[in-house]
Amino acid sequence: MRGEVGYLILEDGTILKGKPFGARTVRYGEVVFTTAMVGYPESLTDPSYKGQILVETNPLMGNYGVPSKELKENGLPLHYESDSIKVEGFVVSRLMRPNHWSSVMSLDEWLRREGVPGLQGIDTRAVVKKIREKGVMRGAIVTDGSDPKEVLENVEKIDYETTNFVELVSPSSPIIHVPEGKISGTIVVVDMGIKYGILRELLRRGFKLIRIPWDWDPIEAYESYNADGVFFSNGPGNPSLLKVVAKNAKKVLDAGIPTMGVCLGEQVLALADGAEIYKLKYGHRGINKPVKDLESGKAFVTTQNHGYAIEPETLNEFYVWMINLDDNTVEAIKHKELPVIATQYHPEASPGPWDSTWVFDEFAKLVRGDANV
Repeated sequence: MRGEVGYLILEDGTILKGKPFGARTVRYGEVVFTTAMVGYPESLTDPSYKGQILVETNPLMGNYGVPSKELKENGLPLHYESDSIKVEGFVVSRLMRPNHWSSVMSLDEWLRREGVPGLQGIDTRAVVKKIREKGVMRGAIVTDGSDPKEVLENVEKIDYETTNFVELVSPSSPIIHVPEGKISGTIVVVDMGIKYGILRELLRRGFKLIRIPWDWDPIEAYESYNADGVFFSNGPGNPSLLKVVAKNAKKVLDAGIPTMGVCLGEQVLALADGAEIYKLKYGHRGINKPVKDLESGKAFVTTQNHGYAIEPETLNEFYVWMINLDDNTVEAIKHKELPVIATQYHPEASPGPWDSTWVFDEFAKLVRGDANV
């Protein structure tokens, strides 16, 4: 409503005033930013953002509204990465009225329906500059009229690093997806908060998918479903907390099963290899991140959403396959002997460019046994 005031509060004491939209409430989280110009429906529903307040650098948001969930492929919505909004809050410079043929509601209405607060009228460039200088920070978004100074006291108590957000976005029981065409194999997916875009890419290649909870034994599922490969998904939070998953990943490696990991999945495989993980100052989040394939010498643009990276010198049986051209961080790894590959970036690119979807073709070859690592 006109005259309402909301706040973005950062742990360093910064309090920024804006105008609320979406739900009227208070939510806490790690404040991060993305440089993506488009794709807010996909970003907002990306489970990797669980526990985080997302700031958009692009100044105009909401101009193409919210697409229908009835637009599907292999039974999965085309423009969503999960079944609900996963961010804790959404901060934009300017909220626009939608004008697009496929829109079924406004961004404001969507956030309101799902109980997620939004804030507009914020100088998002100033927020991003602060995060780039000081690193990601704990924060809160206030849209219900609460006293920002009282909320600030609570901000100082939250701890993103020790919360297992994966268990909040992983299914509680197996979910099975069957491709519309011919089945070319079966993949066990360790679901730590998988994006629908990854499922769509695997289904396009004819794989039947068995999504299991994050802490289930993938070897047991692999044997029970007579599967052909294992996939470790993306997801939110600190990878060092996932000791159970890393232990299970080590069992998969020991069994020599064709395997692929993406984002958090790559980090889990690295941990299983005995490597170390560290937190990036402000992470890589956007759809324009340059990556170089060290084997082919080619570079391409990728979609990314992660706050942690692998210490390359601590890898043992894996080697660095690709690097980030901005800061030389590890962007993909390959096993020296086994049919195992993993990327830090998102080859399904939803949203983003399709430059790297070929990685799924490489995984398909490994599963079929017609490619060498």
